[in-house]
Amino acid sequence: MAQEVSNKQIILKHYVTGYPKESDMEIKNSSIKLNVGEGSNGVVLKNLYLSCDPYMRSRMKKLEGSYVQSFTPGSPITGYGVAKVLESGDSNFQKGDLVWGMTGWEEYSVVTDTQSLFKIHHKDVPLSYYTGILGMPGMTAYAGFYEVCSPKKGETVFVSAASGAVGQLVGQFAKMLGCYVVGSAGTKEKVDLLKSKFGFDEAFNYKEEQDLDAALKRYFPDGIDIYFENVGGKMLDAVLVNMKLHGRIVVCGMISQYNLEQTDRVHNLLCLITKRIRMEGFIVFDYYHLYPKYLEMFIPQIKAGNVVYVEDVAEGLENAPSALVGLFFGRNIGKQVVVVSRE
Repeated sequence: MAQEVSNKQIILKHYVTGYPKESDMEIKNSSIKLNVGEGSNGVVLKNLYLSCDPYMRSRMKKLEGSYVQSFTPGSPITGYGVAKVLESGDSNFQKGDLVWGMTGWEEYSVVTDTQSLFKIHHKDVPLSYYTGILGMPGMTAYAGFYEVCSPKKGETVFVSAASGAVGQLVGQFAKMLGCYVVGSAGTKEKVDLLKSKFGFDEAFNYKEEQDLDAALKRYFPDGIDIYFENVGGKMLDAVLVNMKLHGRIVVCGMISQYNLEQTDRVHNLLCLITKRIRMEGFIVFDYYHLYPKYLEMFIPQIKAGNVVYVEDVAEGLENAPSALVGLFFGRNIGKQVVVVSRE
């Protein structure tokens, strides 16, 4: 007989309009049998860490034709996490393995799509890093900056939402390459962090700038070669007129737009033509085949202290709704992680 245990879960109550609220989610106690079932290729996971990511907001509404599926109201939220394998019907995973990938916002999960899981081999770094620098955000920063932007030493780089899970890494990658890097963030504390911890050349609080165009001209008098786009809206409009000829804009996210029923219009798209700008969106899924290359490049850099990573840790699954909602109000400093269990 398979062991049956209590399983705390975070349930989405209904589809969300406007800014998400903690009351859009609820904590539910259910039970789960810790077995995969005869003939199943799935795995039973004990979840250790969960990742709060901006893209999860789009999954809280009814989606059609998107690269991700909507959450199902009445069911647990799903997202990236780090977990321990308790039982496996997949020969690629053994009991006791540590993995990262898509899992449920609950204490235990049965995952049938094991192709979404990566086995963790490097265990001499914090396990929580696999929700961030060694997981999806790290691969997002790597793919967007190196693969899409094709950066060169000495170029000028601007990163918005620069203290977040992805932005903090993009800035460090750019500095390692010998670029001039400026970031924007929403508080003085985050701006200070960009310069003191992550090594950005300059940083500014976009909330204190009356004129974003003027702010960008102050930091980039000769223009921007590369813009790593995380916010959209007015910031994108200001960046377009400050790009250099043949500049590149990589579109990773647009967090300022996710909670709006009517999104902001962008008025300066003509600059794409006059400045011959290449603007390209990307999805990290398309680059996961490069994950071994990424680890080979950056595991040594992390161990040597050449790349640093800041996490904002919420303890306990019951605090996951607050942590997720906080992303959209700028409450987190660094990568937002939820600790479900420390084993």
